[in-house]
Amino acid sequence: MITVSVRYEGKVQGVGFRASVLSLAKGFEVTGWVKNLPDSRVELLATGEKDEVEEFLQSIRESHLAGHIESESVLPTNPDPRIKGFRILD
Repeated sequence: MITVSVRYEGKVQGVGFRASVLSLAKGFEVTGWVKNLPDSRVELLATGEKDEVEEFLQSIRESHLAGHIESESVLPTNPDPRIKGFRILD
């Protein structure tokens, strides 16, 4: 199992980014969340088997969201065992 924190920059707020990520997450065995940051970036936390997490992130890169992403940074982080499912945080 791995956990990653991903920060997306670009026109990623106000375009349905979080809802689209939530929809994509349903196709993978990952837990975590996605939320807007005050500096106009979006942060995602995902936990799962390495291949599942990597395929989930790749599905975001290959989706219609790609045109909104200028850059992404992926960092390993500690898992939060309290997280169940995948959701949008406000």
